[in-house]
Amino acid sequence: MSNRDPMRATGVFRQDVQSMHAYAIQPSAGMVKLDAMENPHRLPPELQAELGRRLGALALNRYPGERINDLRAALASHAQMPEGFDIMLGNGSDELISLIALACDVPGAAILAPVPGFVMYAMSAQLQGLKFIGVPLTADFELDDVAMLTAITEHLPAVIHIAYPNNPTANLWDDSVIEKIIEAAPGLVVIDEAYQPFSSKSYIDRIARHSHVLLMRTLSKFGLAGVRIGYMLGPKALIAEVDKVRPPYNISILNCEAALFALEHTDVFAAQAKDLREQRTVLARALADLPGVQHWPSDANMILVRVPDAQKTFDGMKSRGVLVKNVSKMHALLANCLRLTVGTSDENAQMLAALKASL
Repeated sequence: MSNRDPMRATGVFRQDVQSMHAYAIQPSAGMVKLDAMENPHRLPPELQAELGRRLGALALNRYPGERINDLRAALASHAQMPEGFDIMLGNGSDELISLIALACDVPGAAILAPVPGFVMYAMSAQLQGLKFIGVPLTADFELDDVAMLTAITEHLPAVIHIAYPNNPTANLWDDSVIEKIIEAAPGLVVIDEAYQPFSSKSYIDRIARHSHVLLMRTLSKFGLAGVRIGYMLGPKALIAEVDKVRPPYNISILNCEAALFALEHTDVFAAQAKDLREQRTVLARALADLPGVQHWPSDANMILVRVPDAQKTFDGMKSRGVLVKNVSKMHALLANCLRLTVGTSDENAQMLAALKASL
């Protein structure tokens, strides 16, 4: 074995990669985990057993085959995909975001998105060597239509990402402003509906009006964060181009079968989403009664709050066994903000108690 110092080999890595930080996942063992917008409900025991039998019978010795197309068809039906559209699957929405950047990486191309927003829009652009233009939201986290349209005119982005609702602010933006952005876009517009199960609106009924708009969703917020299935709908010609850069067999047969199983039991997951929407209302009312705490309306399974000292409050909650997300350093607009995932009734009660004690 060579005694060469492994640090000597780091010179082969891109300089920008060396200066980056990997996506951090907070240790959560033994904690009330309310930091990642996961569905807190598990499958009922009888469905766990039934799913186990189905997974155990799969041909794990074979690459994924036609069953993937069964999932594409099931998701197209579930999402009510318009005529003339097609669907592609990703290993979570993260992979789809990266594949869009890869497919659109032409000289001088840029990706544009409102900020603060989902970190993967900027990260995928950076990793692909594309320019990322982040356009700040207003102080109350609404789209700044003048700034967005000015940036579109100046940078002519190949891709514009619009989260509907947004992460981490949890709000739905003004539809009329979104339409202006879509009309002004010189390239693709990707509407990201990751939190659709909790949202009061969807863009699916309007997507067919436009030939340059893609709609992205995920099963993570549906209740299958561990299964890693994202999907994207759009005009067949656009999906065909992005699909060319998708790795073969990118969806595990285990993940595929688990997703198909879940779509056969949508009533179970719809009931879970309904419970979380109700819990969100209860949580928002309780937050409104806390002095020194500001919160914003939510159409997702999270609530953004501003406290007097985010780090102190985050540390205090963590010491009391409750893990939330400190987003205060993500962007200047998020100063002293925490993002609270909506959990079960018991989890929310524990979170509120920890929050009160930590302010």
